[in-house]
Amino acid sequence: MSTSRVILARPLTPDAFAPYGDVVSAGLKSGSSANQGTAVRFDWSARLESDRAGAKPNLAVFRSVPQPLPFTVKLLEHHPHSSQAFLPMLCSRFLVCVAPTAPSGGPDVERLAAFICGSGQGVNYHRGVWHHPIIALDAPAEFAMLAWEDGSAGDCVVVQFPEPQRVLVEV
Repeated sequence: MSTSRVILARPLTPDAFAPYGDVVSAGLKSGSSANQGTAVRFDWSARLESDRAGAKPNLAVFRSVPQPLPFTVKLLEHHPHSSQAFLPMLCSRFLVCVAPTAPSGGPDVERLAAFICGSGQGVNYHRGVWHHPIIALDAPAEFAMLAWEDGSAGDCVVVQFPEPQRVLVEV
């Protein structure tokens, strides 16, 4: 019988998440007045990217059922040709699990990291970053998702783990 490793999820911060992508949130950079002074606009909030000329931007909506903690991670996915952004539309908290790429090209499971995202925080995974599908916590959630897709198998590559990884929340 095997035992799984335990990963402690920590609060999402731009610095901690930088190796994997961007934290998308108002106020992380200086903004400028917009809409006749009724709003502040924060430009270039994420590095959106695609390396396929035939792929089109797909703005989709995901509805997620909440999952309890601890959460067991059994797989990771990546989008080798596109960044992928998740912007909460209706959400209290969500869990993000990411891993760097191993020399084999798959996810480096030994370096799996987990983050708890709070209200007002979205994420943009850089092209090729290994991550778990979106995980709502506490209550059902809805997210806008943006990625460039062409309908081919290269849109999303999924790798199952030989050993599950348990994610707990850091206290």
